[in-house]
Amino acid sequence: MNNTRKSGQEPATARDVRSVVILGATGSIGRSTAEIISGSAGAFRVEAVAGGSNPLALAKLARTLGAKFAALADPSGYAELKESLSGSGIKAAAGDAAVVEAALRPADIVMGAIAGTAGVAPTFAALSAGRTVALANKECLVCAGAPFMRQAAAAGTRLLPVDSEHNAIFQAMGDANLDTIEMITLTASGGPFRTWTSEAIAKATPEQALNHPNWSMGPKITVDSAGLMNKGLEVIEAHYLFGVDAARLDIIVHAQSVVHGLVAFTDGSVTAGLAAPDMKVPIAHCLSYPERSTTAARRLDLTATGQLTFERPDFERFPALRVALDALRTGRGLPTVLNAANEIAVAAFLNRLISFHDIARMVEEACNAALADGTAHEPETVADALAMDHAVRERARSVLRQRAACA
Repeated sequence: MNNTRKSGQEPATARDVRSVVILGATGSIGRSTAEIISGSAGAFRVEAVAGGSNPLALAKLARTLGAKFAALADPSGYAELKESLSGSGIKAAAGDAAVVEAALRPADIVMGAIAGTAGVAPTFAALSAGRTVALANKECLVCAGAPFMRQAAAAGTRLLPVDSEHNAIFQAMGDANLDTIEMITLTASGGPFRTWTSEAIAKATPEQALNHPNWSMGPKITVDSAGLMNKGLEVIEAHYLFGVDAARLDIIVHAQSVVHGLVAFTDGSVTAGLAAPDMKVPIAHCLSYPERSTTAARRLDLTATGQLTFERPDFERFPALRVALDALRTGRGLPTVLNAANEIAVAAFLNRLISFHDIARMVEEACNAALADGTAHEPETVADALAMDHAVRERARSVLRQRAACA
């Protein structure tokens, strides 16, 4: 299917139009996806949109995109969603089952952009139905990487990476044989605390952690980025997505966020993926893959950037990255444990219940406890992974309650 548009050419014909479902439509990735679709000269048709808890925003987006179906995860917002869509002909539904229904609507591609573990079940449903999934939710692979990749192979479909780093690597790899790849390197911006001392980072407030220098993202991923936990999660994601062992995955800090990923080959050559720090670039690539579309995404101007710098990550100042990499190397289901504990810890930090450095401590303690009592194990299915996720979350909440009682 060819969605490529030349400058000034006519809109797409009906047979060219690619149908899309957007999961997580009201989040930052979902909104950027909607902008690309709206400016695509009719190359895309939106079948369904799904959001979390904002019925008015979801209804507005559904109307703007001409969706046929709108699903809200929070059932309490159903009445407001239905009223907001009255007269539009757009069907409204709410609850977890409704989000899964949206994922299963007929579509050429499903944008999987629901944040956190909440996105696992609907994204897996879309994959199981044979849909091509543009994956913007790294927790799917961190929590249940092996089951996801097995299902993609069984269904004869694929996961297209939306994360800027993984998308750059995907493009840089091309159709290369994995045996010819010596190293895959993901870059990290370093976040707002890149030059801070360990003592200053330990005292960081949520407002400071949310002040990312390069990217505009949701609060959870922004806090993850501030502590480099996000980069650890991305390495785990890359392990499953590209089928490369931990020994061939590397991280370097690159403050300008221009080089997003590098692939080094056994003959000594290196291919790098570069782009302006704009999520519309990888989103557009996935929406039109294997063709390319013309978008208004920001263009890279290296003369304006002026200088590209690279440095090794500091595991002393950013212990969350070490904890994540240890989880990948250990295996035994620890990435699932890590992901669950991290979501609870980040929420606790944002609610001012723990310090910034307590995030990494809490996650590491959860991993050690899960290994000690046998909770951690390699999940065979998504249901198995989600059950482990639930158990880890309950224990993490219990730890926080005990901590509060002793304070």
